[in-house]
Amino acid sequence: MNTYFLVFLGLIFGSSGFFINDAFANVDENSAFLLEGSGFAVTEESIKVSEIDIGLTSHQQSGSSIGFLIEDGFITLDNDDFVISKLEGKFLRQGNYIRINGNIESSKGLDTTISFFGRLVEESKDASIYGFTGRITTTSDSYKIIYTAKLSQLTKVFETTNTKSDKEMLSIHILPGASTQGIASSYIESGKTSLGYFSLNRITIEPGTTITLVNNDKVSHSIISGKENYGDRYNPFTPDGRISTTNILPGESIKITFNEMGFYRLYDPAYPWMKIVVYSFPNVDNLILGTTKNQQGN
Repeated sequence: MNTYFLVFLGLIFGSSGFFINDAFANVDENSAFLLEGSGFAVTEESIKVSEIDIGLTSHQQSGSSIGFLIEDGFITLDNDDFVISKLEGKFLRQGNYIRINGNIESSKGLDTTISFFGRLVEESKDASIYGFTGRITTTSDSYKIIYTAKLSQLTKVFETTNTKSDKEMLSIHILPGASTQGIASSYIESGKTSLGYFSLNRITIEPGTTITLVNNDKVSHSIISGKENYGDRYNPFTPDGRISTTNILPGESIKITFNEMGFYRLYDPAYPWMKIVVYSFPNVDNLILGTTKNQQGN
């Protein structure tokens, strides 16, 4: 074989994080995560855009693996939606790999099988990036999938001064200037019950929790829930009909109760950079706020 060709192969495999990667993902046990990504589903005859968007909770560690349960989420194939719930998977080798296998259900009630394997590509203090390959097998086709997805761990903030229960105390303040797309750090008061409302804020609650939404901005806001259309700046969200508030005038407030288990993406359609993820699942310790965290010891 040509020596130059061997050197070329060595450069490719030695420099590409997707193929050879010594990064280490610290995936904690008994924690909540979001896995969000997009890519393509391919057959010999077609290539479809596909998205994955799931919330999951990890179990106790066993050796170098941690099992997890997908609490809620969906996969899309162009305009077809597939619901995922109560599906198990594993973080392998301290989080360097992710495996998801099982059955999901289409909007038409048809059974579909997924078999995904993800490899850690890169990580930061906020999240980890995985490259996924695998298959989606429907009743009519078998698609090879290629995804790039972000895994974000939701970080817990413990309150110590509350005299009332957390379900009575939780509130989100839309602070002055939120509509002008200000700096995120000016909206976040870490460790306090009153939360800033901005793109990196996330909270985790138990089903049945009521949150008070307070508008301290100088303009009116309305908040609805929906699916985020990644990369579409003209239509960044599609409403899902679960949450929809009336117009909240400056100085007024409104209460929202999250009865269902799962995750909600809330946003203001007039100011789409104002968005927050609410993850509702049982037996959380308290509140989750701010940026995600993937650092050892947390």
